Amino acid sequence: MKGLASSLKTESRAASESRGLKPVSESIVCGLTAAIETIAIVAASALAYSIWLVRAPGVVWTDYIFVTLFGALVAANLFHVAHAYRFEVLTHSGESLKRMTAAWSSVALALVAISFFTKSSEDYSRTWSVLWFASAWTALAVIRVTLYLKCQTWIREGRLTRSVAIVGDGAVVHRLLDHLRSRSESGVRVVGVFNDTAEHGGNGKRPPARDLGALVQLVRRQPVDTIIIALPPTEEVRVLNVIDRLKFLPVDIRLCPGPVSFHLERAGVSHLAHLPLLNVLDKPLTDWQSVAKKIEDRLLSVLILLAIAPVFPAIAALIKLDSPGPVLFRQKRYGFNNQLIDVYKFRTMHHAARDEKAEQLTLRNDPRVTRVGALLRKFSLDELPQFLNVLRGEMSIVGPRPHAISAKAAGTLYDEAVRDYAARHRVKPGITGWAQVNGWRGETETLEQIRQRVEHDLAYIDNWSLRLDIKIIFRTVIGGFTGKNAF
Repeated sequence: MKGLASSLKTESRAASESRGLKPVSESIVCGLTAAIETIAIVAASALAYSIWLVRAPGVVWTDYIFVTLFGALVAANLFHVAHAYRFEVLTHSGESLKRMTAAWSSVALALVAISFFTKSSEDYSRTWSVLWFASAWTALAVIRVTLYLKCQTWIREGRLTRSVAIVGDGAVVHRLLDHLRSRSESGVRVVGVFNDTAEHGGNGKRPPARDLGALVQLVRRQPVDTIIIALPPTEEVRVLNVIDRLKFLPVDIRLCPGPVSFHLERAGVSHLAHLPLLNVLDKPLTDWQSVAKKIEDRLLSVLILLAIAPVFPAIAALIKLDSPGPVLFRQKRYGFNNQLIDVYKFRTMHHAARDEKAEQLTLRNDPRVTRVGALLRKFSLDELPQFLNVLRGEMSIVGPRPHAISAKAAGTLYDEAVRDYAARHRVKPGITGWAQVNGWRGETETLEQIRQRVEHDLAYIDNWSLRLDIKIIFRTVIGGFTGKNAF
């Protein structure tokens, strides 16, 4: 155990040193490599054409464009068939160059065979073909060597390292740790071992392990990509309890195969350092989904802020004329990963009656609301400053609505009223959401109202797509700003 503790300290120290750098997504690296190499193949053809054929008489350049695009399409498919875009291939220069060369040679042979059987070889310049294939191979080799060197830098910086926390004890954990250490090239870093029974103390032979509460705090403080539950396969109830306690965290949760898999009929299988693991829950909005969501938020928030900019001074003047106090109201609310953020709103209550923790939810005909505030609330205009939160990266345009820290339903705190309440914080909160466009907004007088909100929020997270976001935005624009629950 002493050697294990020393190793974990070293790994945790390395993780903390790289904390200031953004992680690099393997999926995005592979996708961008495929796109860049396709462009390189087309560019190599254009270069060969400009060198040999640009001034040649009687050459129809459209014919060469057709062959180039067809060759790029064949290359894209053959590269995938050869697994040339697998990340573990791209991070090994020899294997990467070998697979690339084999795939590109297959493309050349395929085009030669097609031209032979269609009797079209005389229609194209052989010199151009040789220049194209040679320059394309050179470009692809440069790209792959450059990417390999860049990946080595990212690995040293910890940006390509997957941070893994393990929950379990006994022989299963030791075997898992030994396996991960034997696959050091996979870039897996163990940040800690945790035990769901650690709350009960040690066994007298060694100090107590860190408990699940410590794991939750670790995830709050620093990036953790994956939690592996490594408990004996016979302890099904214990495993399910651990999953229940961790499922609200924005991380991938993986389970070593065992009888508990019968309780997870929809679970898929993934591989980490060549070890098969059951997918219990997937971190939402990863890789290209995350990129698409960020583009959607930044682009739309800028366009909307530019469009509504003339409205801001008018609303500010009305608020000032109606009652003394600041124009904007900032309230602490729970954001992504249960972190507190300052949510901006136009002030709609008398300044002296402000309720920064939302100890008392706003009610219909609430005397704390000003005359202008009631009008702003009716049309949800008080929410407009939250596009600044979106621009700051704290919120999304579409997502679960952020709730104040003391918000209650029927006198019960939200996280106490709904068992899975914290799971809605696995994504950024939004200005509008699936619950809101389905009528679940306004006061929460009953537990059923907050339960329905959470149910809709979780359904949105599980089924996210750009199409769903557009649908929610459209429904918000045509009817979501007003309604019987807007007050």
